[in-house]
Amino acid sequence: MSFGTILSPRNTIQPAGAISAEEASRSYDAYAPTYDDLDGGSAASALGIDAARSSLLSRARGLVRGGGGGTGLNVNRYSFGGEGGVTALTLVDISDGMLSEARAKVSKLGLPPGVKVEFVRADATRDLVGIFGSNQFDTVVDTFSLCVMGNEGAKKCLSQLRDVVKPANQGGKLLLIENTRSSNPLLGMYQDATAEKASEMGGKGCVYNQDVTSMLKSTKGLDIVKEEAFAAGLFRSFEVVKR
Repeated sequence: MSFGTILSPRNTIQPAGAISAEEASRSYDAYAPTYDDLDGGSAASALGIDAARSSLLSRARGLVRGGGGGTGLNVNRYSFGGEGGVTALTLVDISDGMLSEARAKVSKLGLPPGVKVEFVRADATRDLVGIFGSNQFDTVVDTFSLCVMGNEGAKKCLSQLRDVVKPANQGGKLLLIENTRSSNPLLGMYQDATAEKASEMGGKGCVYNQDVTSMLKSTKGLDIVKEEAFAAGLFRSFEVVKR
């Protein structure tokens, strides 16, 4: 069976600057009504985030699990139904408020008949395999949520994403867009000096200087197929497969 599921993890975590699952749930319930102004506003468009979303997410096929857009920012970027399209969608988030916003967006899309949409509240650093099982999704999507989890939480999330996606020989893939440490040395140093404080002062818990490339390479069983840097490497998109 091939159907499209989209997972939206926005979740847990321990290291400096990161916030716990409980804090994330409370905070993002409060942020939900205005969240799109930050991740989907004019600044995001100017940085190339909208274009990156559209380019990457057009590759989603079959059973898609998508993440990091708990209000449903990604949903209108997918091709639903038809040959090679997304035929089922599962949105996952730690915040009921974010999922409520996503439900409102999805209700206005006019999806083709037969496209199944589910909304699941879960912690993406620990719950996904238990809820969905292993090797279930054709495409797993995560956008801009690893930074909220801290480094250890992000690594746990990547392991969960790896386990629920189908292997490459069955057509499975991970599609990620994440905040990353800049490839510009001076800008990277600035991020290092300010990341923790920025996460506390309006960054919604996001520690924006993670080395996501290294995290992916160190996650057993994953291979990066394509990586693209945007805005001097302040964020990157990745297409990744499981061996």
